[in-house]
Amino acid sequence: MRALAPIKSAFALAERERKFLVSEMPKVKGLMPVLMKRRNKQKWTPEDIAEIRSQVRRISKITPYLVVVVMPGGFVVLPVLAWWLDRRRGQRATAAAPPKSG
Repeated sequence: MRALAPIKSAFALAERERKFLVSEMPKVKGLMPVLMKRRNKQKWTPEDIAEIRSQVRRISKITPYLVVVVMPGGFVVLPVLAWWLDRRRGQRATAAAPPKSG
């Protein structure tokens, strides 16, 4: 039974994050009409600017989740991407190092 504790903990974490995303998504819906005011030759009021700022903050909280959801392969691709970026960093470091003199 103790072996199931980490799994239950992971599921509880996933459920908590899912509820957070579900609660935040409807709050972002009103952003597009406010942004389109400038395109429609209207001016933004101070309330509109405050709304845009709050919406951008809200979007910045959910962006990491959206990246994982939108990427093809999602969670499977992330470890591969991290490995590839780390590999490239190592290649750049060795290419930039001066040659050893003997």
